[in-house]
Amino acid sequence: MAKGAVSGRFHLKESEYGITTGSAATAAALAALLSINGSITEVEIKTPLGDLNVLVEHSEKLNTYSGRASVIKFPYNDPDVTKNIEIFADLIITETSGVIINGGDGVGTVTKPGLQIPVGEPAINPTPREMIISNLQKNLPEGKGAEVIITVPGGKELAKRTLNPRLGIVDGISILGTTGFARSMNLKSYKTSYRCQIDVAVAEGYKDLVFVPGNIGEKIAKRILDVNSDQIIQMGNFVGYMLEEASKEGVNRITLLGHAGKLIKISASIFNTKHSIADGRREVISVHSALSGANKEFIMKIYESNTTEEMIILLEKQNLVIPVFNSIAESIKHICSERFKMEFDCMIVNMNGDVLNNNYNKS
Repeated sequence: MAKGAVSGRFHLKESEYGITTGSAATAAALAALLSINGSITEVEIKTPLGDLNVLVEHSEKLNTYSGRASVIKFPYNDPDVTKNIEIFADLIITETSGVIINGGDGVGTVTKPGLQIPVGEPAINPTPREMIISNLQKNLPEGKGAEVIITVPGGKELAKRTLNPRLGIVDGISILGTTGFARSMNLKSYKTSYRCQIDVAVAEGYKDLVFVPGNIGEKIAKRILDVNSDQIIQMGNFVGYMLEEASKEGVNRITLLGHAGKLIKISASIFNTKHSIADGRREVISVHSALSGANKEFIMKIYESNTTEEMIILLEKQNLVIPVFNSIAESIKHICSERFKMEFDCMIVNMNGDVLNNNYNKS
């Protein structure tokens, strides 16, 4: 079996499934405990979905009451940035019952309210905490407890490639997972990570938010709008999901700001803007060009264009940029307000960050 691979009742295929950081931390903690009585190469942990066998990368007895172990979060078919990381656990048996879990180097610390973990605590989510506690308690000597420190070498740098800095989780990654298993291309987990931004913003009292597709939109928003960083929410391609979650949390008003190539899809009621899911950009701009008075020959040029930026250049030559994008922005605001019962504003930009419509709230 490959290093770090899982086995057990599920007979999981490595290419399709992996283990969560929570399972890796749990397995490392259990291996650290068991290593006090000898070297450990594999452990069986209990997860919310059942038993899971995890190979141990390293284990050692430190003294009569402590041990150390690590587990590799083995690769699987997913863009997860935590693939192949090594998660360590240092454990000390205590005379007092109960399990205390701390985060060491490479594990983030929560600094903002609204997340599942209180401010000041290590970013080890509830399910991984419960898994670590329950798996250790089954194997601790009677009447004894344990103190565990989870560390992730390189976690501080790795966290820069995650949403943690936006969520107020500093100096490391989060230990996550709700089932113990990481499924390839798990949209649910991606969506949940985006949604946490809304939780943080609402917890800080913001009811007027700016939704952007990603990093580029966020940079533009910071440059042209007078808003705080926590009011800017990256929604990725999950426009419909994020707007629905915001409406559930009582958000009053949302400004949609982003590149034309993403935002104009919303005017066609496309609420997942991933290119492989749906496109419609040339159709949208063609229709709104027609509504703005363009002739058939020009509309054909728009329709035959390959990129949104190319279409924008054509519109500029005909002095149609503002009319067309005003029309698209009105359509976006109308469709969103009907569906989500919030107030909406819309700012559509090009790659340089220039706003292409002028029918937005300038206050």
